[in-house]
Amino acid sequence: MTAIQLIASFVATGRLHGVGIGSTLSEVDQAIRSDFIDVVDESGLSLRRDYGFVEFYFNPGPEWVMSGGSIELHRLASGYERAEKWRQNMNVHYPQYLTWKELREELSRIPDLPPLTVKDQGGFLEYRAAATKVSVIVNDDHEERDDWVGHGDVWSVSLG
Repeated sequence: MTAIQLIASFVATGRLHGVGIGSTLSEVDQAIRSDFIDVVDESGLSLRRDYGFVEFYFNPGPEWVMSGGSIELHRLASGYERAEKWRQNMNVHYPQYLTWKELREELSRIPDLPPLTVKDQGGFLEYRAAATKVSVIVNDDHEERDDWVGHGDVWSVSLG
């Protein structure tokens, strides 16, 4: 599966590599085989698991339970080695940049795709699938690509 197909599936289903809101930390451990850093807040009421450009957020209980997550694609513009590590561990190749046009084209192939609403976020556009709780944030300024994403590039895809 390509990264574009995986992201389109994430938008359509709210699940990334089979995990999503309500998944336990142990289920995430089984699904995601890559190095990470865990950050627990001072009060112990939230956990952020950071894989470099993919993050998951958890709430405590008898076991940590996922409350959201994100694919921070903008981090690949200046730190593409993160994508290479993910490819080695998860067998998914992410591009350094992903345009909304490319993702929108892939989304058009998905039958019964939940409707997307668009909202201006001041320099960004948010395309939200409310049914799956996934938002695609797209850079809407007029900057050129360099060590940062350019106009029309996907900034992030988030769940929650």
